[in-house]
Amino acid sequence: MRDVFDTKAATLELEVLTSDASLDRTVEDPDISSPGLALAGFTQRFTAKRMQVFGETEMTYLASLSPDEARDRLGGLLAFPVPAVFVTKGLEVPESLIAMADEAGVPVLRSRLSTRDFFRGIKPFLEAALAPSLHLHGSLADVYGVGLLFVGKSGVGKSECVLDLVERGHRLVADDLVVASRRGTDVLIGRGHPLQGHHMEIRGIGIIDIQMLFGVRAIRQQKRIEVIVELEYWDEDRAYTRTGLDTETVEILGVTLPQVTVPLNPGKNITVISEVVAMNHLLTYAGIDSAKAFDQHLRAYLEQDYE
Repeated sequence: MRDVFDTKAATLELEVLTSDASLDRTVEDPDISSPGLALAGFTQRFTAKRMQVFGETEMTYLASLSPDEARDRLGGLLAFPVPAVFVTKGLEVPESLIAMADEAGVPVLRSRLSTRDFFRGIKPFLEAALAPSLHLHGSLADVYGVGLLFVGKSGVGKSECVLDLVERGHRLVADDLVVASRRGTDVLIGRGHPLQGHHMEIRGIGIIDIQMLFGVRAIRQQKRIEVIVELEYWDEDRAYTRTGLDTETVEILGVTLPQVTVPLNPGKNITVISEVVAMNHLLTYAGIDSAKAFDQHLRAYLEQDYE
């Protein structure tokens, strides 16, 4: 909770009404809600681990109760492990509420923003800060607006491929270590580690700074990961797709992504192939599947010829 206050105190115009120690409470749920029926005593469906927002409706309702009723309702609410209580619109907060929250160890914070603006300001921050995440070994590049994550064994040429893409006008997001986090149910966002920046290791040369070498237009701070491109050395015993009809997928943090396996052998222009992967993904996103369209056209021709 302390991180929430330190990060958003200025933009959300927050002030802490309870003791400073109450900010040590842990926030685990990225959702935030209003107490609703819990203030009326119905707590069977109350989502206790969410931060609660008291707007004008909640505060007016509490003021309409007798002091004993208000303490009873608040006591039932604060008995749950509520991470924090926010009061919006700069409303006056009764001393009894602050005292009960302090005793329960629940921080009470007041914002001068309207309830609607407060929700708009805090929800994106919580979703980003508490999103499920993991570290991936690979290189992430923005190619024609498509996030391509290059994976493969160490030394296979991921960094060199992305470096060539940058030289051709595309953008680097992260090299070697990609921090991936899930937003919602089907979006995976990749970025570099803060200490890593936009540096890249090129074997035989060492560490280079892409922004210093190619300018600010050659980098992005984060990008949605849309296609996994696996680079591997050519294996004569493996059957690689020739038509594109038998597509591969991989699941990361519960998000299913298309995967393209590119075998490497001398003379293959992996950079151009990567650009084609990105453009083909854009076509697929627009509803055009070249492989299926060609297959249907060929089948129709054969059936016509047979008849």
